[in-house]
Amino acid sequence: METEKRRRLHVISTGQQSREELVEISKTIHPYIDMLHIREKSWTGAELIKTVDELTAAGVPLRKLCINDRADIACMKHVRGVHLGHHSAPVCLVKERFPSLKIGSSVHSIEEAQWAYDQGADFLLYGNVYETTSKPGKEGKGTVDLEDIVSNIPLPIIAIGGITPERVEDIVRSGAKGIAVLSGIFLSENPLEAARTYYKAIHKEVNQLGETI
Repeated sequence: METEKRRRLHVISTGQQSREELVEISKTIHPYIDMLHIREKSWTGAELIKTVDELTAAGVPLRKLCINDRADIACMKHVRGVHLGHHSAPVCLVKERFPSLKIGSSVHSIEEAQWAYDQGADFLLYGNVYETTSKPGKEGKGTVDLEDIVSNIPLPIIAIGGITPERVEDIVRSGAKGIAVLSGIFLSENPLEAARTYYKAIHKEVNQLGETI
């Protein structure tokens, strides 16, 4: 389990860009982010391997890389972690077979969060906290449920879904470990400036009364 107190900025690829675009953007934004999730459901194993090679050649550290679903490739390429969804292999099995990987799990309720914790997940992505274009028509869960999960699950909780820089303070006050962003950075007109803006927002100190310190 992670014990570092520093808040985290996770960035997730959108599935809407080429490998070349992903690498080009990633090499500029990586100083401001803590983890880059390669979530490209249509890419082959060979394409994922080539992407990791190109990212590292561009200067992105392996410790900042996480591959969705493909624990085998994550392990072979020595990246930091793998992220699992509802369609993935069970967390406990992946943990048993690939103990070197940090394992993230997507959850949508306190029950799912408890199950992932019991299975051995290292961190959780919880959402969608707000309405988001990536899940049209799905109402945001809000920060009250997020606070409940943070209070009851002893794992780093990363909030995801419709998080703009203006909403980061509410996420910070919930006690969440950090945020995850997709289009807000990768599809921004200026990804580098967007990453800087989120970085500043997530690391700004706030107190629990709603006042900026």
